[in-house]
Amino acid sequence: MKNILLNTEVIKQEILDFNKLQISDYQEAITHYISNAEKEIEMICSNKEEPNFSNTIEGIENIGLNLDKVTAYFFNLNYANTSTELQKASQEISPALSDFSNSIYLNSELFEKVKKVYAEKESLDLNTEQNSLLENCYQAFIRTGIGLSDKDKAEYKEISKKLSKLSLQFQENVLATTNDFQLHLTNEADISGIPSTALDQASKLAKENNKEGWIFTLHFPSYMPFIKYADNRELRKVMHIAYSSRCFDDKYCNKNNIKEIVNLRLRKAQLLGYKNYADYVLEMRMAKSSKNVNEFLEELLNSSIEFAKQDLKEVQEFAKSIGFKDEIQKWDWAYFSEKLLKEKYSIDDELTRPYFKLENVIAGVFDLANKLYDIRFEIDTSLPKYHRDVLTYRVYDKENNFLSYFYADFHPRPEKQGGAWMTSFTEQYINNGTDHRPHVSIVCNFIEASDNRPSLLSFSEFTTLLHEFGHALHGMLTRCTYRSLSGTNVFRDFVELPSQFMENFAFEKQWIVNIAKHYQTEKAMPSDMIDNIIKSANFQSGYQFTRQISFGLNDMAWHSIEAEQDFDIIKFENDAMAKTDLFESVENTCMSTAFSHIFGGGYAAGYYGYKWAEVLDADAFEAFKENGIFDKKTADLFRENILETGSTESPEILYRKFRGRDAKIDALLKRSGLVK
Repeated sequence: MKNILLNTEVIKQEILDFNKLQISDYQEAITHYISNAEKEIEMICSNKEEPNFSNTIEGIENIGLNLDKVTAYFFNLNYANTSTELQKASQEISPALSDFSNSIYLNSELFEKVKKVYAEKESLDLNTEQNSLLENCYQAFIRTGIGLSDKDKAEYKEISKKLSKLSLQFQENVLATTNDFQLHLTNEADISGIPSTALDQASKLAKENNKEGWIFTLHFPSYMPFIKYADNRELRKVMHIAYSSRCFDDKYCNKNNIKEIVNLRLRKAQLLGYKNYADYVLEMRMAKSSKNVNEFLEELLNSSIEFAKQDLKEVQEFAKSIGFKDEIQKWDWAYFSEKLLKEKYSIDDELTRPYFKLENVIAGVFDLANKLYDIRFEIDTSLPKYHRDVLTYRVYDKENNFLSYFYADFHPRPEKQGGAWMTSFTEQYINNGTDHRPHVSIVCNFIEASDNRPSLLSFSEFTTLLHEFGHALHGMLTRCTYRSLSGTNVFRDFVELPSQFMENFAFEKQWIVNIAKHYQTEKAMPSDMIDNIIKSANFQSGYQFTRQISFGLNDMAWHSIEAEQDFDIIKFENDAMAKTDLFESVENTCMSTAFSHIFGGGYAAGYYGYKWAEVLDADAFEAFKENGIFDKKTADLFRENILETGSTESPEILYRKFRGRDAKIDALLKRSGLVK
């Protein structure tokens, strides 16, 4: 069959049809469009006109439009619906794309043109967005090694290719080892305490594997209920160790991948003149330097560590009060914490879960978006999808202008990476007067419907959906000219503001009361239950703070080394997180070997950004609390200055335009109950 991705009319279509595409189509098309894009580079270089913003900077911005479209589809599939063939193809395609990127940013002839335009920037009468594009374009060349010698450029290229393959391999290993583990139980005594929602899924999985009883896995919708509710302590320990030792000493081991990734990142940074990889990354973040990040994390740790210790003491004392005689270990924490939560606030995930039917939550979240931003979602089952579980929508504003396609993929499967994320198949941009609207997707791993009940979310899953939907709004509402600046293409420590901002609504009674309805009776969640959810918002916030800080410290440690090392992975991790660790370490467990955010994703030297953005989101939501959580004027300010603007201006300026001042840490500490 002729490759339909090479058909001009097909590639011009707004949406590609997943069902008609083979992996070989993507491979051939990517090779073809790399070749075309290289010709576009040559055209810019050979242009005899004097370099200007249009023929050089905008020319570079528009290189490879078709290539970007095809690769976005390809890599989204590799994360959300992968296969052995797809993974093999990605290992071949990633180095080729790395080479292509280098063919732009290590091209001296092209950079000479960029330099000429950049030197004249004060006289060009550019608008704010054009200035941002010019600055980003210039910095991309500088930060990708244009000033290196030919020898160092060759090394830089080789490092880039190796890193692209290693990050993919890291992710593939995490998925493989997660899929590889099953805890098969047949004795009813072993499932004591586990809620029926989790047992239904475990029974369903056992039947699919032609086995009796129940099968539990390391996928979060299976793992988390087990670790929270299973009365059998030894089995909780088994599950905890299996989860916490993923890719450590099994056939999908990531220890050598970490060593290579970290050392190669260091070498890359030092080639470019930085003492470590963190300083290289953070130069283009709100935080600016590793010094600032470490001081920020230290300030948060000092504000939370005593509260964290008190949280641990409270759980230990509670456990003893109900007959537990040992010291709390890591596999006990969630179990006794959940019981304590119920004791203090008369709620737990299984009491609230019946009120968060997935379909009701989706409708409620869409209604919230309408209240705030006057947008509406229309389901469209005719849109192509990569898996039958995916829900597809068209999004419109109040004038019925089309804003975005929206894909929602909610349930786990072996072909899907764990966790939750938002992504785009197509970025928003304006070209020749046409506003090309984005195609936005959120991917989650929520417990699916069973024969007995619909998909019901735990409260934490409910907040996860709000989080990813906040990212989606950032992608859908964007109004920029240039795709490299639009939507979520912002600093990593700013990108979590829209997502974490949305989580605040989970604790607002006037909104929850309209969406939390029992899946069987349709009765609203009792008022006292909502009150208890709100009261429990700060439950163990000290512990949760230090836990997130520990991840940030671990990330910064890996990316602050200044000499290549042959790491003892566990020792290095333990040393990095020592100030935050409240439990005894467990032999042969290691979070780093499955820390996909920093070794497989884009959060290297950036995991602190979740807490950094929390300062912003708490401060931003204070404005809504002051003016009313549905206040249109406040929502319009947030939309116009945060959600629509991408990175057309620096995030500091955009935030000040919304809030009238810089963010203060006080709102976060107050919201989290960390004020003595």
